[in-house]
Amino acid sequence: MKILVIQQKMIGDVLVSSIICNNLRSAYPNAQIDYLIYPFTAPVVENNPNINRILLFKDQYRTSKKALFQFLLTIRKEQYDLVMDAYGKVESRLVVAFSGAKKKIGFHKPFRNFVYTEMVQELTIPNTNAGLAIENRLNLLNPLHLDITLDNRPKIFLTDIEIAKGKEILSQHEVDLTKKVYMIGVLGSGTNKTYPFPYMSAVLDAIVAQTGATLLFNYMPSQQKEAQEIFDFCQPNTQRNIKITLIPGSIREFLSITYHCNALIGNEGGAVNMAKAMNKPTFTIFSTWIIKEAWSFFEDGKTHVSVHLKDFKPELYGAKSAKEMKQDALELYHYFTPDLWLSELEKYLQIN
Repeated sequence: MKILVIQQKMIGDVLVSSIICNNLRSAYPNAQIDYLIYPFTAPVVENNPNINRILLFKDQYRTSKKALFQFLLTIRKEQYDLVMDAYGKVESRLVVAFSGAKKKIGFHKPFRNFVYTEMVQELTIPNTNAGLAIENRLNLLNPLHLDITLDNRPKIFLTDIEIAKGKEILSQHEVDLTKKVYMIGVLGSGTNKTYPFPYMSAVLDAIVAQTGATLLFNYMPSQQKEAQEIFDFCQPNTQRNIKITLIPGSIREFLSITYHCNALIGNEGGAVNMAKAMNKPTFTIFSTWIIKEAWSFFEDGKTHVSVHLKDFKPELYGAKSAKEMKQDALELYHYFTPDLWLSELEKYLQIN
């Protein structure tokens, strides 16, 4: 049996959708399971034993019709028996249509369902603390009527060599692992997903004042200037506890370093999802427009905790959708001051 799973989106999405591959492996141990993703997201599923091949949807397929057509022909030649589309956009529907698979499963979308043989309605309210993003991915497996207990936890697979390398990097930067070490998601993937710099620095000051922990910054190379600005906002004592020169050189290196941290604290995004996939505690600051119910995985008030402006000021939201709130994200951040939720963080730091 040959199976293709499609998830052409961001790191968090690719990691979450890998649970489809993990469960398919349990149900069909001898199947070939391929995973189609964007190249930059590949590190989060590297070494996953449940995936036979990682197929990359390259940028050239989006800019060149000829290159796209040639790629679609290679998919056709694979003769997949089953295709599962967790993305549901034009690109993935083209792959589904060209695959020629007998069974093609995707989410129900108005006027876009002709390419699938089975369609699943997306949930709007989560049934468990796994969250909507995970529950909806698992629901894509329902048409298969699998005789297994579904595993709802995404997983990162680090090698012993990578784990040792992470410890070595920390040692080189004189990080004392006998004391608390927190990885800080200091910046989001964009301005409208980033907690304001003065607010974030106040949070870091509070962490160091309470715990004396060493803080490591996680951010993209293109965000180095912004990370430095947040560092500059911090109190001198906090600055002394930040290893500003320790910059992971890759996603896998970030994972190997985070493996040795006590927790990851910071902006919601792929880093939080990766930490959870390594069973690391997380404290998440949600963007003012992101739907918390979709991405607040496995929150228990102790190991995994999150805060969202809507938790404290629901009157600012009403019945507006995430799309409607996105345009007001920066203005809403003004209301999301640290004093609203620092007491939550203080309780969290006593445990983690």
